[in-house]
Amino acid sequence: MPKLKSHRGLAKRVKVTAKGKIKRAKAYHSHLLSSKSPKEKRRLSKSDTVHPADIKRIKSLVPYL
Repeated sequence: MPKLKSHRGLAKRVKVTAKGKIKRAKAYHSHLLSSKSPKEKRRLSKSDTVHPADIKRIKSLVPYL
């Protein structure tokens, strides 16, 4: 069976942690920041993990993650 192709757009956006969880960046932190509070901007700048309900879909798009 041939090797599967990874979804390159997603592969550039996610990483795997040491324990095998999938790490992602939070949305809404690229523009329109003047109306957001410093607390909100600080929270959005930190990374987050992918929700367990989405992991199966992500692993199918990036099979060798």
